[in-house]
Amino acid sequence: MKKVERLGTATTPDGTELVLHRHDGAYSIRVDGAELMSTRRHHSEDVLAERVCLPLREREGTCVLIGGLGLGFTLKAALRSLAPDATVVVAEIVEEVIAWNQHAEYDLSISALADARVDLRHDDVANVLKQSRGAFDAIMLDVDNGAEAMTTSGNAQLYRYAGIAMAIAALRPGGRLAYWSANENVGFERSLRDAGLVVETIPVRAHATSGAWHSLMFARRN
Repeated sequence: MKKVERLGTATTPDGTELVLHRHDGAYSIRVDGAELMSTRRHHSEDVLAERVCLPLREREGTCVLIGGLGLGFTLKAALRSLAPDATVVVAEIVEEVIAWNQHAEYDLSISALADARVDLRHDDVANVLKQSRGAFDAIMLDVDNGAEAMTTSGNAQLYRYAGIAMAIAALRPGGRLAYWSANENVGFERSLRDAGLVVETIPVRAHATSGAWHSLMFARRN
C-alpha cells in the first residue's frame, strides 16, 4: 500500500489549518481530516467554468473573476474555454495555496498560472469585488465548501445579502454569477432570488462517472 505523504500546511486568516497530501500520484487538500478538494475529483469545477466561459468565447475583451485557486481546475477549464484576448483574474487568500500550485515538483497549475491571460492576486476575493465595480463578464466563486464556510469564516460574508450585492455590482451588463457548493443549499438559492436574480441550480458529480454530487448555482439579472 502506498503511503499518504503530508507535503505542506497552511493557515487561513481565521486560523484554520489546510494540509496538502499526496497519495499514489494524486493530490488533495484537507481540513480537519476532511477532503476539501482533490486532483482525482474535479469534474464539478470543470463544469462550473465551462458553462460560464464557453458562451463568452466569441466576446471580445472578456474579463472573468475566479474566487479561490484551489488546485487550479476551475482556472484551467476557464482558460480552455475562453478566447486568447480574455483576462482571468484569480483571487486566492492563502499564500501557500498559490505556492503549491506553482511548485515544480507537484506540477499542479504551473502552465495555467503562466498563461498571459491570468491576473493572479494574493488577496481576499471580497476585496477584489469591492475594488472592481462593473469589471467582470462573469464571476465564479469557489472559495470554500459553499455557503457553509469550511476553511475561513470570513468566506461566509460572500453568501449573505451584502456579499451577493457586492458581486452583482462587480458585473458588467449581462454578466453572470456562478457558485460552487459541496451540497445543495436552498436557503442560499432563495437569497439569490431575493436579490433579483434568476437562478439555475444543477447537480454535478465530483468525478465524471462517480463520487459525491455537488451543486452548481448560476445566477443572472432578470
